[in-house]
Amino acid sequence: MPLKPLTTITETFKTLLLRGLLAGLIAGLLAGAVAFTLGEPHVQSAIVLEESAAAPETDHHASEAAPHDTEAAESAEPEGHAHGDDALVSRTGQRFGLFLATGLAGLALGAIFAVVVHYARRFTTMAGPLLAIVVAGCGWLAIEAVPFFKYPANPPAVGDPETINERTLLWLASVILGLVAVAAAVYAGRALRNQQLVTARVIARVAAFLVVVAIGYITLPGIDEVGEDFPATLLWQFRISSLATQASLWLALGLAFAFLTERAARRTIR
Repeated sequence: MPLKPLTTITETFKTLLLRGLLAGLIAGLLAGAVAFTLGEPHVQSAIVLEESAAAPETDHHASEAAPHDTEAAESAEPEGHAHGDDALVSRTGQRFGLFLATGLAGLALGAIFAVVVHYARRFTTMAGPLLAIVVAGCGWLAIEAVPFFKYPANPPAVGDPETINERTLLWLASVILGLVAVAAAVYAGRALRNQQLVTARVIARVAAFLVVVAIGYITLPGIDEVGEDFPATLLWQFRISSLATQASLWLALGLAFAFLTERAARRTIR
């Protein structure tokens, strides 16, 4: 079998990369729209709760410090994130900056996605559009679903600032867990590729994925910093909106990349 010229491989990779960037931008903007529509109202509600809980404490410290020292009164304000008029970026700016953030994140994710698809094509006979959808599904499972069900997203009013480093490291560990679980499922499927029963191959993949995830969930410590007075309905509405945002990002990325791939293939045939 003759080897493809290096220039052809380079041109193909560049085409995939541009396709990934375009698909990622589309997916990022769509995810931003979902986050703005579903998530922003819950974020605002959480900020209102956070500020209303901090206000009495601030007033109490200020009233005690006022007769003695004006500077002490100013320093009595609680530490944390400023969300209102005193914030470095206003809430309006934060809302519209959401689209910029998701757009840039989509571009970066699209580039990585294109690289993964480029190398995945060497190990499968799947058609390009189907491969894009499968890779997007695996990416969502590994990077979003597995971490989410162990360490679900929390609104602004939840979480101790002193544990942010610990929570970040644990989240990264859960992402690695998800990647390992997906890799185990792929390996199990390839090990049984000569198995004639399709159900056996599917069961093997699912079992390998679940076993790795279960072991990881048991090993990783749990984190529960949600206060008893925080509304449970608001908490789960925020988490569902966060999950919907990430699901829309990966779904749009896979479908957009698949559409662009199929469109390019039809042009080549013609």
